[in-house]
Amino acid sequence: MSPSRHAVRCALFALFASAALAPAYGAAPAKVPAAKAAAKAPKRYTIEQFMATTSVTGASFSKDEKQILFSSNESGIFNVYTMPVGGGAPRALTKSTTDSTYAVGYFYNDDRILFTRDQGGNERNHLFVRELDGAERDLTPGEKHRASFAGWVPDGSGFYVVTNERDPKFFDLYLYDAKSYARKMVYRNESGMSISAVSRDGNWVALDKSNTTSDSDVYVVDLRTGATKHITPHKEPAGHSAASFDPDSKRLLFTSNAEGEFSRIMAYDLQSGAVSEVEKADWDLLDTRYSRNGRHRVSVVNRDGSIDVRVYDGDTRPVSLPKLPGGEIRQVTFSESGKRMAFYLNGDRSPSNLYVHDFGTGKTTQLTRSLSKEIDPNDLVEAEVVRFRSFDGTVIPSIYYKPKGASPNAKVPAVVLVHGGPGGQTMRGYSAQVQYLVNHGYAVLGINNRGSSGYGKTFFRADDRKHGLEPLWDCVEAKTWLASQGYIDPERIAIMGGSYGGYMTLSALAFRPEAFKVGIDIFGVSNWIRTLESIPPYWEAQRKALYDEIGDPVKDKDFLTATSPLFHADKIRKPLLVIQGANDPRVIKPESDEIVEAVRKNQVPVEYIVFPDEGHGFSKKKNQAEASAKILAFLDKYLKQ
Repeated sequence: MSPSRHAVRCALFALFASAALAPAYGAAPAKVPAAKAAAKAPKRYTIEQFMATTSVTGASFSKDEKQILFSSNESGIFNVYTMPVGGGAPRALTKSTTDSTYAVGYFYNDDRILFTRDQGGNERNHLFVRELDGAERDLTPGEKHRASFAGWVPDGSGFYVVTNERDPKFFDLYLYDAKSYARKMVYRNESGMSISAVSRDGNWVALDKSNTTSDSDVYVVDLRTGATKHITPHKEPAGHSAASFDPDSKRLLFTSNAEGEFSRIMAYDLQSGAVSEVEKADWDLLDTRYSRNGRHRVSVVNRDGSIDVRVYDGDTRPVSLPKLPGGEIRQVTFSESGKRMAFYLNGDRSPSNLYVHDFGTGKTTQLTRSLSKEIDPNDLVEAEVVRFRSFDGTVIPSIYYKPKGASPNAKVPAVVLVHGGPGGQTMRGYSAQVQYLVNHGYAVLGINNRGSSGYGKTFFRADDRKHGLEPLWDCVEAKTWLASQGYIDPERIAIMGGSYGGYMTLSALAFRPEAFKVGIDIFGVSNWIRTLESIPPYWEAQRKALYDEIGDPVKDKDFLTATSPLFHADKIRKPLLVIQGANDPRVIKPESDEIVEAVRKNQVPVEYIVFPDEGHGFSKKKNQAEASAKILAFLDKYLKQ
């Protein structure tokens, strides 16, 4: 579907799409005893060895619950695979060599599958079916639109799809027949809002409306009458986002931070209009969903940079989850009967692995082993959550990776890693890119500067209309914190980031040129005016919200000029590496072309890499490997002299 409230700030400038180029959502594995960790120096691994690691995601049970469907980049690019729930060799069901392909799921009543695919990273995804004979069919043909799966009819007789083929700005809702693929429009979206959920009885649709990036509302539409009702009236700025209708189609569950700093799960009664609290935590509750048979409810908590999954039998009875070393659970999916549960385990030193738990036998089976067999996880490092005070006393939470062997007698260089957004978050979990740098002797600090998600709505709003200013100064203070560690060389600290993090990198070099030794910009914004003017039409629902936070390219042209690095490139004097996908629809290629040209005029060393078959994030292993190798070589050239 089109982006939800939480995705509004992250969607346009999201950090690396690939786990090999960014921290994945994850948590720390069991700690290695200090004595054991110090027993020997870590082995150095090549980027080829790191890329031999496999990324896997998604899960769907077959009708007989004997097979499980998932996506994997084992072939070098994401394709769809299936394997027995008891373990065995995975079997590829799609074999694309050019375009990343992701599983949606098995059909409810047979072994056909739905999957999604774009073209070279252009984000114009279409929905496809793989027939029983292996033939592939595009269910949403066309050249300029995008489409996505929006849910099943409970008996499997049909499924919902949203597509902007009628109007590039708006996504309409269609119901497809699961046998004939005939379709009918069930909701014509003229509201400019995002379709977020459809009730199981087919009578209700939930809509999200973005007012600003930190203020949003939820509406429900009665498809029988066409009546639309606003269910989250409020006075002070607050975020609301539709999550899921309950199995009986009597309530809509949604998230809200209207009553505090963090989001809770609330329920709206579709008949009476009564609103009640369902669940709360000391951190943001990001989402909640029901299992296919409606028995279980799964919630996700963003707990201080880690993901905490909760599972309930019904709405309130907690279900004990398997206790496994090496990470934390995420992406929980139940089989139709509810007897089996698929999930992923992810840790700082272990990429996501797929498991299946059988509630009847109590047995948990690991289906994938993603980490390269050539890499000893004891040579990798665990992250830790650190905090430091910025220039004005604001506490800045960060995720920190300290290389093994660093000491006052063996000082190491460091990298300040800035996430995408604005409004993204660096979280714990496996990142091949980060572990590769740390394995080669670099400390990495993933900063959550003001404006980041996950630390309350006041912190989230603290960067509004201040981009290039206070959030940047937080990054400079991150460098100061690193320099204060007795084992880091203060003269060898770089800044790096993708998308909005790339903007922060360019801003650091232009507006605080004394702070960092070098910068690495990965598809970063250099000219806010052009980027805001070139927002893809399918983000029309979020465009005004982004203008409110960052600036209007017409009304605020002077401010955006003052905070766009391109117009201050003459001040950039430190070496710069720029990496760009040619098909990026969010931060278009001219953003990188022009900053490279402008900085080169200063006689400053600039290296520029363009991947012709990538978009906003690098999904192909060969490109991930090349980008990672170039990053390390660039850092070594300027920080290890």
